[in-house]
Amino acid sequence: MSGPLEGRLVLDMSRVLAGPWAGQLLADLGAQVIKIERPGSGDDTRSWGPPWLEDAAGDPLEAAYFLCANRGKQSLAVDITRPEGQALVRELASRADILLENFKVGGLKKYGLDYASLNELNPGLIGCSITGFGQDGPYAHRAGYDFMIQAMGGLMSVTGDPDQLPMKTGVAITDVMTGLYACVGVLAALDERTRTGRGRHVDVALLDVQVATLANQALNTLVSGRDPQRHGNAHPNIVPYQAFACADGYLVLTVGNDSQFARFATLLGHPEWASDPSYATNGARVAHRETLVPLIEACLATRSRDAWLADFERHGIPAGPINTISEALHDPQVLHRGMVTTLERDGNAVPQIGSPLRFDGDSQTSRRAPPGLGQDSDSVLGKMGLNAEQIDTLRQQGIIA
Repeated sequence: MSGPLEGRLVLDMSRVLAGPWAGQLLADLGAQVIKIERPGSGDDTRSWGPPWLEDAAGDPLEAAYFLCANRGKQSLAVDITRPEGQALVRELASRADILLENFKVGGLKKYGLDYASLNELNPGLIGCSITGFGQDGPYAHRAGYDFMIQAMGGLMSVTGDPDQLPMKTGVAITDVMTGLYACVGVLAALDERTRTGRGRHVDVALLDVQVATLANQALNTLVSGRDPQRHGNAHPNIVPYQAFACADGYLVLTVGNDSQFARFATLLGHPEWASDPSYATNGARVAHRETLVPLIEACLATRSRDAWLADFERHGIPAGPINTISEALHDPQVLHRGMVTTLERDGNAVPQIGSPLRFDGDSQTSRRAPPGLGQDSDSVLGKMGLNAEQIDTLRQQGIIA
């Protein structure tokens, strides 16, 4: 599958989620992404099951976790702790455009595979190091994990019900956002290289990303001088903008302006709300949410969820059902957009969630399934100029798998 990054070579020396997420996005955009993995075990997430994708005989092939972030890549299993393995990676790096890695600070230097060393071989190489806390500072030496970063970075303090424990998100969202920021950084550096001919080192930290993506909540704090409180499924700055119970289920209502609220109030049989000074503007509704929200709750509880949603759709009032993931993946709009797809590997169907990017109407989802461990070792090394005998020797020595 071609794409805007066709002809670019990426070495993905990352594992788990943030780095592999960045590598998968670059692969979807058309780059050749070679995933460097440890012989025998590979990326940690290969073993993070159940659930497992199974073959026709019911034998486990791969953990679902691994499959979510490694589409479009080739797998080269090589032991970078040995000089021969290091030499192979250096040779690849001399030809590469981008290097992704998420080793601890200084972790690759002892192998001579850190960005500074590889940049001497290839001055145009763009390196991206993804860590928990960045390349400098008092925490730089620490390992970082999404859950811990959500806690340290303030996200958990504004997530969950006010009278319950702070909550993490249901997805490792800091890892995912870090992968996206990493892509932004390397693509900007790639664009700059067309003018300068020189590479760059991009330093991306999970904690930095978490703080950056606090968005309005961070500015709420800086402007007001007060920490935001948890509002559960409600919004700190907009009312009504939260989940509500209907007679037979739940929906989310997202009334974003005063004209929408006026239509909403009329639909609920209370047009007087729109002219009431306590509710007429969003600022007033935020100040009086304690009285307004119970009134709305009483109205919505009288009818079914789908009946309300149909009325909201007709009147241009933004709302939606609270779906399970299965329901979301079978939503007609999601299916129409091709967000659920299937790839093939060795005769086995591999389910995938597609890329949300479309160029000129075409999906940018790679058609290459997530690789088996080391499945491309021979092909990658052969294209580097090694013959079958040399490759077999490396395999017998345990340098590749």
